[in-house]
Amino acid sequence: MAIRFLTSGESHGQCLNAIVEGIPYGYELDFDFINQELAKRQEGVGRGGRMKIEKDRIKIKSGVRHAITTASPICIEIENKDWKNWIYPMSVEKINLESLDKEEQLEILSRIDEKKITKFRPAHADLAAALKYNFKDIRLSLERSSARETATRVAIGAICQNILKNYNVDFSFEILSIGDCHNKNEFDNYIKSYQKEGDSLGGIVKITVKNVPAGLGSFIHYDKKLDGKLMGALGSIPAIKSVEIGLGKEYSLLSGYNSHDEIFYNGKYYHKTNSSGGIEGGMTNGEDIILTVSMKPIPTMKKALNSVEIVTHKPVQAHFERADNCAVYAMGVVALNMSAIVILDAFLDKFGSDTKIDIDSNYKQYLKRINEL
Repeated sequence: MAIRFLTSGESHGQCLNAIVEGIPYGYELDFDFINQELAKRQEGVGRGGRMKIEKDRIKIKSGVRHAITTASPICIEIENKDWKNWIYPMSVEKINLESLDKEEQLEILSRIDEKKITKFRPAHADLAAALKYNFKDIRLSLERSSARETATRVAIGAICQNILKNYNVDFSFEILSIGDCHNKNEFDNYIKSYQKEGDSLGGIVKITVKNVPAGLGSFIHYDKKLDGKLMGALGSIPAIKSVEIGLGKEYSLLSGYNSHDEIFYNGKYYHKTNSSGGIEGGMTNGEDIILTVSMKPIPTMKKALNSVEIVTHKPVQAHFERADNCAVYAMGVVALNMSAIVILDAFLDKFGSDTKIDIDSNYKQYLKRINEL
């Protein structure tokens, strides 16, 4: 694995952080592009009030000098502007109440207590996390399981996109459906109608990656197969419930003769169809990579579902935390950038991971060889 990364931070903590290892030396980063990707993640009809507070921008603390990558680990920070409203409930340090008068003590304790959550939200991490860790306050899992964490992944993916642009690799996505609506001209009104009812919606997004050279990935070991890596990465995004490549499940409905991509040659190998979505035997085949990702409806809703209170075990209405009612567009941005991380990892595994000058040379030589095959 050429690229490794870890993220940290809570939804209402001071900031989100990431450490990215494996970015080679010599690539110029476009900070405006990275920030544009972060801004895109906050867009779309159906986004909640949090997006009016946060204006995500990347802060790189190490691993880049004069906008050029140094091959050292890159440290990323994204500020949570909403932190100022959560200083006491999300304080890292123990709060010293003894130095305060009684009125101040009561005020702080009240602010902490009002953020405690004891009503499970169905389809969220709440119940499973409480059982796993013996949590009595669901806030302990909510903060980290929140999709707010994906801002760091978008920042990392944007860096990877930035590098892959040097090799004309291009990423895009489109929304195929919102709920059971497939008419793109109706998406906005459809989302708003459910928003008025306090309900939420999921949807399906298609990601297209162009100009990826053939031969990334491997057929030799299960953990080297690029399709497996992409499905794992995309499946790790909150609320994702299915990932398909090429025709996906539709492939199973056709006969082999009527579905497999025939091979032709006119100076180089090519296909007239792309049922496999650009990946065969765990490797890219030179065609566009096509990924289809399905997202379940947001599980935090004003129109509450039945649930249980963690202390009394009595039936209650599920907790409502300020949330989106539809984040399919944002999911597309996250999925696109997660794809960029996986593809750059495979690219560097193939062409080298130390310095741009060597990677450029290896890439050009490889393209020359396969075009002469």
